[in-house]
Amino acid sequence: MAESKSIGERIWNRIFAIPIVTQYWAKRTARSESAQFKSAEIPFARLKKPLSQCRVALITTGGTHLKTDKPFDMENPQGDASYREIPGDAAPEDIIITHKYYNHQDADKDLNVVLPFDRMRELISEGVIGELAPVHFGFMGHIDGEQLPILLNRTAPEVAEKLKTADVDFAFMTPA
Repeated sequence: MAESKSIGERIWNRIFAIPIVTQYWAKRTARSESAQFKSAEIPFARLKKPLSQCRVALITTGGTHLKTDKPFDMENPQGDASYREIPGDAAPEDIIITHKYYNHQDADKDLNVVLPFDRMRELISEGVIGELAPVHFGFMGHIDGEQLPILLNRTAPEVAEKLKTADVDFAFMTPA
């Protein structure tokens, strides 16, 4: 059964469903964040082995987490810089989306929209990708203000270390 949403959440979902509003918000956010991190270099690492031998982890900003996990904080207007671990063998019915800054109606129907486990398994069966990592990560995509340094200085490095420990060769990231 679908979770009932507050009137405020429904209004925000409708506002952000208007393309020009979403575009304005994205441009405004990108400008403010890029000004803050202009001198930062975007990291890039080439694969050291063929894709067919690589272990992949999924990372999404779609607000996904296990139903048994603490939901993301929807009350803080600056977002929630924490993350949730999602086991690679989690059943779709054990995963829920907690996010009020995008309309996730389609993702609620098909989790592959934001967490494409089925698509990755198909690529593995076709020999395109080697294997799925044992753990994947869900973030909330709306991070601003005081939450941004927490994400950059604490939670993102924690996840990077967990990916390294799990011998992940590359992360497939899906925005929401």
